[in-house]
Amino acid sequence: MGFQDFLGNETTVRHLRESIAQGRLPHALILAGPRGSGKYALALMLAQAVNCLNPTESDGLPDFCGVCRSCARIAEAMPLETRVDEAIAAREELREVDKKDTRILIQTHPDVLVIPPDPPQLLIKLGQVRTVIREIYRVPAEAKRAIYIFTSTAFMKEAANSLLKVLEEPPAHASIILLAENTGELLPTIRSRAGIARLGALPLDTLEQLIAKRRTDLRPAQRSLVARLAQGAVGAALGFDLEQYLAYRRDALVILHHATHETDHSALFRMTETYRAGAEGQEKTQGMLRAMTSLLEDLLLIQSGQTVLMRNIDLQAELTSIATSISFDWIERVARGIQEVQSSMRRNLIRSLALDAFAAGIAAR
Repeated sequence: MGFQDFLGNETTVRHLRESIAQGRLPHALILAGPRGSGKYALALMLAQAVNCLNPTESDGLPDFCGVCRSCARIAEAMPLETRVDEAIAAREELREVDKKDTRILIQTHPDVLVIPPDPPQLLIKLGQVRTVIREIYRVPAEAKRAIYIFTSTAFMKEAANSLLKVLEEPPAHASIILLAENTGELLPTIRSRAGIARLGALPLDTLEQLIAKRRTDLRPAQRSLVARLAQGAVGAALGFDLEQYLAYRRDALVILHHATHETDHSALFRMTETYRAGAEGQEKTQGMLRAMTSLLEDLLLIQSGQTVLMRNIDLQAELTSIATSISFDWIERVARGIQEVQSSMRRNLIRSLALDAFAAGIAAR
């Protein structure tokens, strides 16, 4: 157990370990990279490395044992989705009067706090940042350095402004780590006060070889598809739920076919009606919109003659047929429509109606 378990991005990881060796881990650090690139796993590893009770070295740089009480407790936060589900379930058990002011936080170690987006809007909220502000100036009870990990850059405006105040006067004994797929979502003033470490993608052939070793449940054609869909992200590839993605993609194709070919709305309405309210419906909608975005990018690649870069390679013939009947302006309009659906989700509008309006809007070519 140690940094050797983190696959890829050796240079970035080495620089971070060097900063730990010099006692210069930034007070604010942005870990930037695509979904599934290992940002959360690396953030927890950094927390373990600075707080390990039996620190070790590898390649002449600081490492962690992974088995001491501190390392073990921090590692308990690793299955993030499971911990978030547990926190949501615990909140549901509260009295109605208490639910409103209770925010989702993950804490398996007294000095390592994980702050995920709070459902149903899936935004970092003011109450979560206020908890960080209240705790961050407290001297760590057990750790050498307190660590606060924000797993998303989707902040409410008030929450982002409050976090900025902490970054302007950070305590010496704490570090805030922000995980970002798109650093542009963060306020420029937040970015200017944080160090940035970027995690890149693994080459496609390297990722396919890794999947072949680790994902024996997949057939060769499925391994190639997963490698492309993961976009070089190790974590995304190894944990990729292909069956679920294909279900999301089928729904995205229903919308595309309705917009480009079909005049019968019944299949569309049957599909959108399944997109209900609540956290489960939120995740389902996000998954379908991600699949739709992937299909749009492939349509652009087909139109530009770059089919070698396609991700949904099993749909090349079908997408090529669609690509002949659409324009770049139409693809751009669909992309804007996806952003509008995502915005409506944050306002907690009825998702099935938002998807119906989206499909109707892009059908008018």
